[in-house]
Amino acid sequence: MKALRILMVLGAMASLLAAQTPAAQNDPPTGNMQNGKKIFSAYGCYQCHGYVGQGGAAGARLNPVPLTWPNFTKYVRHPAGQMPPYTAKVVTDQELADIYAYLQSIPKPPDVKSIPILNN
Repeated sequence: MKALRILMVLGAMASLLAAQTPAAQNDPPTGNMQNGKKIFSAYGCYQCHGYVGQGGAAGARLNPVPLTWPNFTKYVRHPAGQMPPYTAKVVTDQELADIYAYLQSIPKPPDVKSIPILNN
């Protein structure tokens, strides 16, 4: 019985910790969009993803930002395909937050329904 109570208490504590952790991880740190734009250019991100994240033959579209902050960070650090990994030694967490802020700041394309020629 005592072991069962201990397991129940430990399980409850683990649930509380798990419930609190994702919320903090889902929110991106405050980023500087002007610095993010400079970094995006300086690190050559534009070469594959385009200057405004429109994507291209070698890189995925980043505008509008299709990934949440946790998924964006995970992919940049451990990408699939041809993209090289940008570890924390190459791009700091703050620089990554700045890039994310820049991508968030890019105006979204107009809705297809608002373009008359596409609705004929």
